[in-house]
Amino acid sequence: MKIKKGDTVLVIAGDDRGKTGKVLKVFPDKTRVIVEGVNFIKRHTRQTQRAQKGGIIEKEGTVHASNLMLFCPKCSSPTKVAHKVLEGEEGGRPNKVRICRKCGELV
Repeated sequence: MKIKKGDTVLVIAGDDRGKTGKVLKVFPDKTRVIVEGVNFIKRHTRQTQRAQKGGIIEKEGTVHASNLMLFCPKCSSPTKVAHKVLEGEEGGRPNKVRICRKCGELV
């Protein structure tokens, strides 16, 4: 997956189209992502010893990764992700990094 935890993304499809948020959790096996402030679901919970308060709790649901685009902080626009291999220091392993296709900045 090209989206990692901590990235800022833009929702490009669905009910929350146009919203931006920070990625909280990534599920690569299901290609789904939890984004802060996007796709709220209501969960009915019963009062237990752990959760003293019961009732209806709103929390973020998962969004499919194909409905998201990475938001570049430098050019402040949604962008596709390209990969580039940088040479390792002192003969070390080369590093594969993500870059913005529009401005070429490291993401």
